[in-house]
Amino acid sequence: MRSMWMRPGAACAALALVGVLSASVPATAQGWGTIKGQVILDAKKLPPNPEVNVSADKPHCSSKGPIHRNELVVNKKNKGVRWVLVWLAPVKDFRDVSKVPPIHPSLKEVPKQVEIDQPTCVFVPRMTGMREGTTLVYKNTAPVSHNVSLQGGELGPNLNQLLVAKVGELVVKDVKARLMPFSYNCSIHPWMKGWMGVFKHPYFAVTDEDGKFEIKNAPAGKWRLMVWQEKVGWVIFKGKDNIGKIITVKDKGTTTEKIKLKDED
Repeated sequence: MRSMWMRPGAACAALALVGVLSASVPATAQGWGTIKGQVILDAKKLPPNPEVNVSADKPHCSSKGPIHRNELVVNKKNKGVRWVLVWLAPVKDFRDVSKVPPIHPSLKEVPKQVEIDQPTCVFVPRMTGMREGTTLVYKNTAPVSHNVSLQGGELGPNLNQLLVAKVGELVVKDVKARLMPFSYNCSIHPWMKGWMGVFKHPYFAVTDEDGKFEIKNAPAGKWRLMVWQEKVGWVIFKGKDNIGKIITVKDKGTTTEKIKLKDED
């Protein structure tokens, strides 16, 4: 007697079952790794960071010492560059912000809000990254009034709102992801400026006072590491169709990058 697995009907059913199982299980599991790096100034001399002319509310604004322009902040000890925005993008179609990398399960939830304050006539922090879907909140805990003027271009937001002393607040929702950061300033204190990068994923970071950054639980594989600084723009630029550096994120490992920034001034 022939086995049931030799019958044509049974064989077709078995093949169909195998197809269903194959479709429901990924061919390879996604791996995850860590990216650590440092952005350093590629120059023999440190660039100047001039003091600004405090033309309004000087008693308060100067209460913590001189205010500097801070367009390019470099650590004197190790030449690390602060306030540099770093993020992952696809190797191809890196300008298309809708191309989202796989997101680690621990990072699926979008943060509710990100806050920016202006306690002594500077925006804190000066450079920030946030995810689309997060609410952007500007606060004023200072004893003097500020205003926040956002220049978000075609995607917005484009706002100009007064924030009164100590309690002023501006809440901005539905901020769209984009390729490059947008700027904001205070027209009452014209030296005040800040930048915001917006992404559809959590794989971004801002360099600290040593120029260092870390991106955790990044998807393993080849990605383009994008690097932007407010004074020089794209830190790694080889033409408009080749921006950033292609890196390989190691599964269960750490990928280390040292990035050199050149200031042409």
